[in-house]
Amino acid sequence: MLTLASKLKREEGVRAGRTLARSNDASHRVSIRDRLLIKDTCKVTFPDENKLCHFQLAISPDEGYYLGGKFQFEIEVPEAYNMVPPKVKCLTRIWHPNIAETGEICLSLLREHSIDGTGWAPTRTLKDVVWGLNSLFTDLLNFDDPLNIDAAEHHLRDKEDFRNKVQDFIKNYAR
Repeated sequence: MLTLASKLKREEGVRAGRTLARSNDASHRVSIRDRLLIKDTCKVTFPDENKLCHFQLAISPDEGYYLGGKFQFEIEVPEAYNMVPPKVKCLTRIWHPNIAETGEICLSLLREHSIDGTGWAPTRTLKDVVWGLNSLFTDLLNFDDPLNIDAAEHHLRDKEDFRNKVQDFIKNYAR
């Protein structure tokens, strides 16, 4: 019986030029859920390797309106983490209904207090934040509750022109 886990292990072994026999070292383990959710669209860098509470995330969507762009986010993990969410700002200029042109982000899990109960909770992790930011470019793209009202209205008015404006922003700011 072929399972996703065995397929991923076999592909990893072939890529590394080895057979299926591989080390069980925990540093080489990546959960199947993580590989499916994040794919290869996210990359984390530390501008100052001595400050692990401050890092940047680059997201390169592999589908949708934002395909072809590379979007930079700055993430600051406060001292009170995990009782409060990390502070996140988009550094790349973008035409997006849930990201303001000034970099603020509308993502419920980044809200410290939320009426709908989907805001930050101490059980959330930085992995959830990365997943949420990545999903803003695909399945969490929300035109009904926008932060950038102009972008959302533009999409409702003319989807093709919206796509063209997104591509102009990508060409000018997100390469």
